[in-house]
Amino acid sequence: MISGAHAPTRLARRLGTFDAVVVGLGSMIGAGVFAAFAPAARAAGNGLLLGLAIAAFVAYCNATSSAALAALYPQSGGTYVYGRERLGPFWGFMAGWGFVVGKLASCAAMAMTFGSYAAPRLARPVGIAAVVALTTTNYFGVEKTVRLTRIIVVFVLAVLALVVAAVWLGGSAEPGRLWPITITSASGVLQSAGFLFFAFAGYARLATLGEEVVEPARTIPRAIPLALGIALAVYVAVGVSVLASLGAAEMAASFAPLTRAVEVGAFAALSPLVRMGAAAAALGALSSLIVGVSRTVFAMASRRDLPASLAKVHSRYRVPHRAELAVGAVVAVAVAAADVRSAIGFSSFAVLTYYGIANAAAWTLEREQRRWPRALAGLGLLGCALLALTLPFSSIVAGAALLVVGALVYGGRR
Repeated sequence: MISGAHAPTRLARRLGTFDAVVVGLGSMIGAGVFAAFAPAARAAGNGLLLGLAIAAFVAYCNATSSAALAALYPQSGGTYVYGRERLGPFWGFMAGWGFVVGKLASCAAMAMTFGSYAAPRLARPVGIAAVVALTTTNYFGVEKTVRLTRIIVVFVLAVLALVVAAVWLGGSAEPGRLWPITITSASGVLQSAGFLFFAFAGYARLATLGEEVVEPARTIPRAIPLALGIALAVYVAVGVSVLASLGAAEMAASFAPLTRAVEVGAFAALSPLVRMGAAAAALGALSSLIVGVSRTVFAMASRRDLPASLAKVHSRYRVPHRAELAVGAVVAVAVAAADVRSAIGFSSFAVLTYYGIANAAAWTLEREQRRWPRALAGLGLLGCALLALTLPFSSIVAGAALLVVGALVYGGRR
C-alpha cells in the first residue's frame, strides 16, 4: 500500500487546504444549481426538499469514502485507482471508463450551457472558445486553474446571495409554499434526489488531483467534507428561497428558475446579473471537469488502460499536458458536432456507478485505515444503486449500454 504521507508524485504538489476547497466548490457550485431544481420540482413538487436531504446524505457517504481512500492512495485518477487497488483491475477500469466517458459528455454540456447564456445565437462557437481557453489555462499549471476558479467561485456565490436576498426582500417569497410538503410519490422524491445529487458530485474532483495536493493524507480528508458542507448550505438557502418565491409548479415549468425568482419580485432589474452568474458557474464547472477528466485519463494511460502516450508529463509545468490536450480536443469536437444535451442522461448513470465503486472499495478498508464508520460506505453504495435505478428509463438504458461497451473494451485489451 502507498502511504499518503510519503507517496511519490509525478506532478507538482501545489494545492493546500484552501485551494482544494476552492476546487471542490468550483466543481459543485456550478451550473447545476441554476438548472437542477426545475427537474427536481417536476419529479417531486415541493417534496424536492426531501430529495435534497437524501441527495446530501448520499453525497456525504460518498465523500467520506472518497476522502478515506484518497488519503491512502494520493494519486491522480480517483476511484480508478481505488478500484484497482481494493477490488481489482476490472473494477478500476470500469470506474475510470464511466468517469471519463460520462464526464466528457458533461464537459460538452457545460460548454454549451456557457455559450447559451453568454451568446445564445452563437452558443456552439462560444462554447468551443471556452473549451480552448480553459484547456490553454490548465496546460500552464494547476495553480493557474485554481486562480481562475477562485474568481469564478467568489462571483457565483455573490450572485447566489443576491438571489436569496432579492427573493426575501423583494416581496415574492411566501413561506406557505414550503409547507405542508405535498409528495407526488416516493419514487418522485428519489428521482428528485437523483437530479439534485449531481449538484454535489464535484467533490470527487479533489480525489482525482491527489498528486497535486500538499500533504494529501491530511488535506484531502479535510477539504472534501468542508467543501461539501459549504455547498449544502448554499443549496438549501437557494432551494428554499426559489421554492418560496415561485412554488413547485412554476419552478418546475421554468427553464431558469433562479432568474425567474428574481424577475417576479421588486428587483427584476437584477435578472441579467443572475444570467451572468449562471454563465460563470458553467465556466467554473467546465474548468474543473476538464482537469478531473484529464487526470483520470493520465492515470489510466500510466497503467496502459489507455494509450501510454497520454501519460506524458510536461517537464516544466508538471501537468499531464497530452491528456489535457486530448480531453480538450474531444470536448471541442463534441460541442461542434453532437447533440450533447441528450447524452447527459447516461452521464448521470455512469457517475453513480463511479461513486458506487468508490463506496465498495471503501467497504474493504481495514479498521485502522478507516476514518469514518464502515456503515457509511455501505449506505453510500446502496444509495448510489437506488438513485441510479430511479433515473428516467432512457438514462438507465444508455448508462447500462455505456458500461457494457466499457466491459467489452476491457476484455478486448486483455
